[in-house]
Amino acid sequence: MDSFAEIWQLVQQELKNQVTEVAYNVWLSPLEFVKFENDTVYLSISEFKKNIILDKFMNAITSAFESILGFSVEIVFLVPGETKSQKKEAAEETQSFEHDYTFDNFITGPSNRFAHAAALNVANNPGITYNPLFIYGHSGLGKTHLLLAIMNEIKQQRPDAKIIYTSGELFTNELIYYIGNHNTYAFHEKYRNCDVLLVDDIQFIAKTETTQEEFFHTFNALKNNGSQIVLTSDRPPREMMTLEERLRTRFEMGLIADVQPPTLETRMAIVKKKSDDLNIFLSDDVVKFIAENIKKNIRQLEGIVKKISAYRDVEGTSPSIAVAKRAISDIINDNQPTPVTVENIINEVARTFDVSAADIRSSKKSANISLARQVAIYIVDRVTGLSLKAIGNEFGNKHHSTIIYSLKESKAKIEKDLALKATVDDIIKNINEQ
Repeated sequence: MDSFAEIWQLVQQELKNQVTEVAYNVWLSPLEFVKFENDTVYLSISEFKKNIILDKFMNAITSAFESILGFSVEIVFLVPGETKSQKKEAAEETQSFEHDYTFDNFITGPSNRFAHAAALNVANNPGITYNPLFIYGHSGLGKTHLLLAIMNEIKQQRPDAKIIYTSGELFTNELIYYIGNHNTYAFHEKYRNCDVLLVDDIQFIAKTETTQEEFFHTFNALKNNGSQIVLTSDRPPREMMTLEERLRTRFEMGLIADVQPPTLETRMAIVKKKSDDLNIFLSDDVVKFIAENIKKNIRQLEGIVKKISAYRDVEGTSPSIAVAKRAISDIINDNQPTPVTVENIINEVARTFDVSAADIRSSKKSANISLARQVAIYIVDRVTGLSLKAIGNEFGNKHHSTIIYSLKESKAKIEKDLALKATVDDIIKNINEQ
């Protein structure tokens, strides 16, 4: 690699593979590289996002750099001085998006045609038909693309429209931030007075009563004002076990549309479109090879093409099936899913329960850490196939009898607590889709 610009580009791609598209767009995409000096990387970000990134995404950032560079680096965040333009940006923290997501470059097929048509109708008639529009489907199938396409289309037709694009997780984090600063009025003014509210991964609000209460009133205020609401989730409202009934009925009062994994022909069209966008020629054999091996995730399809393009630009490698196989080697292994690692599980549990991975591996006995540890042990036992002794080694060299006790306790809690069961199922689903 000839320059750090190329390294930073590869790190960004690695981050896209580690986190959800919404998390990347909202939190990590705004990161700017400043310099690399004495094994220290300096990145620039706003104060508000810095605090969230330190809490939620540091492991992902450091591991991404280590994966690309081959050695560990220290990450330092610099907060730029608040110029007038930066204050405006800070006031619009949740509106980070990519302008190239449009209806024109969304590849339609049998698996997503209905959702695409519904989204286009909403974009042309916001607040009039299909309100709310609820789109659901597994990660990586184009839900975020449709949300951003709606936003960009409305902006083009109605430049003065006030549009908010956010996620269920960001909505929750912002609410906590404003409550902590005793300024919920500003939060209400922001979310209850927009023309269009687009919320990705709305299922995250179902984790806390306070967030559900806030979103309930936000939803009602927007509906009463005739504002358009579009929500996406990884499941339909009826399967969101911890969602309050009053919210479930509101989510179901408009139109519900699902997106399914694309057909082979659609996947091939996506690969061809992305290669055209990147000005890279892929033979039909290469296109078909990629499409046949990546079956359930559009982001992965696009990521493979980006990686092949990077090989061409950095190494001068001509695209071939061998190069394509190399590009997808970290996503598939002889057509089998990439094995889930204990580290992935612990990091996901830590993020969900708002504790650190180190706490989970420790012997701390506070209630929230103990519960997170039990859940982590339960999931490791369920999805990795490790022996009890090996699991104990991963959690501070605990004796296998301790692991047996922890599994018994966690299973009993999960069977009794539907909310906890839903959380565990969410964690397992997120891990399997990483």
